[in-house]
Amino acid sequence: MTKTFKDLIANTLPHIKEVFPWDVEELIESNSEVVLVDTREQEEIDALHIKGSIFAPRGILEACCDWGYAETIPELVSARDKEVIIICRSGNRSALAAKVMQEMGYTNVFSMKTGIKGWNDSDYPLQDKAGKVVDADWAEVFLNPKISKEQLGS
Repeated sequence: MTKTFKDLIANTLPHIKEVFPWDVEELIESNSEVVLVDTREQEEIDALHIKGSIFAPRGILEACCDWGYAETIPELVSARDKEVIIICRSGNRSALAAKVMQEMGYTNVFSMKTGIKGWNDSDYPLQDKAGKVVDADWAEVFLNPKISKEQLGS
């Protein structure tokens, strides 16, 4: 049986922990050891991201989380026993990433439910690649791209 993206997410959610953006904000304020990992693509990250996030795109996440690869991120590999929050646009890619990271030995990993969209909706700050604060209304448009008729399928 062929599975859809939604099926993969639904099958993953019972096996991971999720936190809402306001919980993440509290963790950031109370725990300097929390590690934020943004799994979106480079152009998404350049446009807007949470200050202090580690950039580990979903397509190379496994290599970012392990020693011995050109993509290895030492801070991320060393975070296996820290609180790690995985971020994406809406909470789907981060759910899949959290499951993989659990399988790789991360003991306290969470997916941020609602993703960067929820972070922006909660009026928490985002910045661009130059470190400038991103306008929340602009971010709303960027985070909700139009789906073409062809992309909707039949």
